[in-house]
Amino acid sequence: MSAFAKLVGKFPLFEGFDQEELDAISSLLIEKRYPRGSLLFTEGALGDECYIIKTGTVKIYRIDDTKEVTLALLREGDYLGEMAMMRKGLTRSATAEVMEASAIYSLKGSDFVSFLEEKPKMCLKLLEGTMERLRRANEQIYDLTFLNLRARILKAIIRLADEHGIQTDEGMRIPIKLSHQELANITGATRFAVSKIMVELKNEQIIDITNQMFTILQLDQMRKMYAITI
Repeated sequence: MSAFAKLVGKFPLFEGFDQEELDAISSLLIEKRYPRGSLLFTEGALGDECYIIKTGTVKIYRIDDTKEVTLALLREGDYLGEMAMMRKGLTRSATAEVMEASAIYSLKGSDFVSFLEEKPKMCLKLLEGTMERLRRANEQIYDLTFLNLRARILKAIIRLADEHGIQTDEGMRIPIKLSHQELANITGATRFAVSKIMVELKNEQIIDITNQMFTILQLDQMRKMYAITI
């Protein structure tokens, strides 16, 4: 097995694949590098590639009238863009933007579909991933409908910590640069309202913010605060 195939085998989408399968899929992947601000695809466009993130961060969002609504932040090992290739003629349901310089593998749609036809286990993994994304979408709708803004902010930060957090001596650091506007896009609020609550959390010494990166100083306390607010 090549070193590249071993690396591919570490991605969640390909966990449990044998050597032959990993060699086959790795031969189809093309690595590309994208600067910050690059668009992998836009909402409404036809899809002919799916992507796997090697390094970096990708934001998935939609535009509601003139307002940006962030649906997900994806990092190393995450995949995206597969939905538009499941049936001929389907278009992208959202826009994917690179938030920092990233290395990303692309897989052509025809190769992707052929691999699915030959490897039923890939179909099961994609189904699991789709169900999890549907669950999160339903949860996001619930949050926007029923939770107040403070609860939405606390939950968003806790989720980012659970998904991407790195434990440091100071606390749990979220290795993604997030402006108050970007956090507002995640929580369905205005930048002003988010900034006010973030100042409160910083003054309460729950979080620290350096270079737009959050470090949660008291994660357990933040979880308790969230439980009280809902």
